Amino acid sequence: MPQPTPKAPRYRRILLKLSGEALMGTGDYGIDPEVIRRIASEIVEIIARGTQVAVVIGGGNIFRGAGLARAGMDRVTGDHMGMLATVINALAMQDSLEGLGAHARVMSALQINEVCEDYIRRRAIRHLEKGRVVIFAAGTGNPFFTTDTAASLRGIEIGADVLLKATKVNGIYTDDPMRNPTATRYTRLTFDKVLTDRLMVMDATAIVMCRDNNLPLQVFNLHNAGDLLRIIDGEDVGTVVANG
Repeated sequence: MPQPTPKAPRYRRILLKLSGEALMGTGDYGIDPEVIRRIASEIVEIIARGTQVAVVIGGGNIFRGAGLARAGMDRVTGDHMGMLATVINALAMQDSLEGLGAHARVMSALQINEVCEDYIRRRAIRHLEKGRVVIFAAGTGNPFFTTDTAASLRGIEIGADVLLKATKVNGIYTDDPMRNPTATRYTRLTFDKVLTDRLMVMDATAIVMCRDNNLPLQVFNLHNAGDLLRIIDGEDVGTVVANG
């Protein structure tokens, strides 16, 4: 019997935003090898479907510059240390992907030529076109900007079809579902409502950049195995934030 035609992916190119905390699993610090391996395996499956994948990873599982700044450390120094933490996570993700047979490149906003490439927009797009996973490290390279803002910026620069924000809950809720069991999930929102209601999905700068550059945002639960693939297949997962 003839084999069924594979389903065309919904997106040609995505930017996946992962928090550093997502890599900890059930631990309190560092990287859980099983968690990062599972995420890498889903990324490999996405590539097999024909979607180009770029990734931005935070560094909160290792170091939070803003937290130490509140404790008295110089904010610029703390943020630079946080950027270096994202490089560690990016290298770990690259290793997991390559262990599964994928090709990956870490591109840093800070110059660390001995361990990764410098971020150059045209080179990043070329890597994506060749089927390589591009992992953007060191945020924007500037203090006072979060990795959420870096994800929005890189997503816009590479022409991503959507920014996928991985969280601990399956979308955006009217209230914190961990504290309020009666909170309800939005299936679709506008960027303006997110800003007006202060829903704290991403920082305001990131939301405004997505809004002004018409880059849709989709929020989903990273811990629901397979949800990332279901998004690529066009299923209704999490919450979509878009204009109009």
